[in-house]
Amino acid sequence: MIYDVIIVGLGPAGVAAGIYASRKKLNTLIVGEEFGGQSVVSADIQNWIGTSSLSGVEMAERLEKHLKAGENIKIVSGEKIEVIEKVKVDAGFFFRLKSNKNNIFEAKTLLIASGSRRRPLNVPGEKEFSGKGVFYCSICDAPLMKDKKVAVIGGGNAGLEAVGDLLPYASFIYLLEFTKILRADPLTQERFLKNEKVKVIFNVQVKEVFGEQFVQGLTYEDLNTGEEKKLELSGIFVEIGSLPNSEFVKNLVQIDKTEVIIVEPLSGKTSQEGIWAAGDVTNLPYKQNNIAMGDAIRAILNIYDYLNQKNS
Repeated sequence: MIYDVIIVGLGPAGVAAGIYASRKKLNTLIVGEEFGGQSVVSADIQNWIGTSSLSGVEMAERLEKHLKAGENIKIVSGEKIEVIEKVKVDAGFFFRLKSNKNNIFEAKTLLIASGSRRRPLNVPGEKEFSGKGVFYCSICDAPLMKDKKVAVIGGGNAGLEAVGDLLPYASFIYLLEFTKILRADPLTQERFLKNEKVKVIFNVQVKEVFGEQFVQGLTYEDLNTGEEKKLELSGIFVEIGSLPNSEFVKNLVQIDKTEVIIVEPLSGKTSQEGIWAAGDVTNLPYKQNNIAMGDAIRAILNIYDYLNQKNS
């Protein structure tokens, strides 16, 4: 079967697009690894419009329930798209997608809403101690840090939220930031940084994670003085941003040096006819769930108009 559209991604952007595709009665397939995207690990989401507070798991459950209420849509979860090729035929072209489970899917158009993944530190010791004191999910692993000293790397919203997750458990929390300012929302900073268990250290470049069987600390460079210093710790939570999940499509569409997909902001079109993109995988600013959903809806409506024009 050749679908009207295949949506890649089960996060907020992909699901929003899927709901609108269903309402437009497009023959749709949506495929992704899990519902919710990166936000599924959040303990308390307070900027989901229409709901003052909910967990990432609750958000994912609501997205899944709403999507499954639609018609004309097939949902494939637990799979990752690895290869996309454009197949030329007499009538034009279509796209063939292959998943990590060797399943093949075909469609006239694509919407890439594959989101992003956590960015690693890429320093010695990080890989060796991953899961042994180096963590990327504070809500998952904060309870392991009861009465222990920890560090959170990154001064954005994710870093401050990690501090919040750790406060009920850790005995002390160092928040390490590469620049001289924190990028987190002022309200989020005010909420967590007034706690006496938290110390912020600015202008820090992490150099190495060390330990024996488990993490025992890290070394960092003070960028003001060039001095190398050590912190003795039992846990390190990495929150330094994300990398776009664009590998499987970058042979077909234009990407920038950070590997995000370049799109037309008013439509979500990529450089390749028949492919649109929305959400964190694109070059558009402000990586927020609500914005990603709106961009994905606009893209799917543009796809609907495109298919109508092609069929007329």
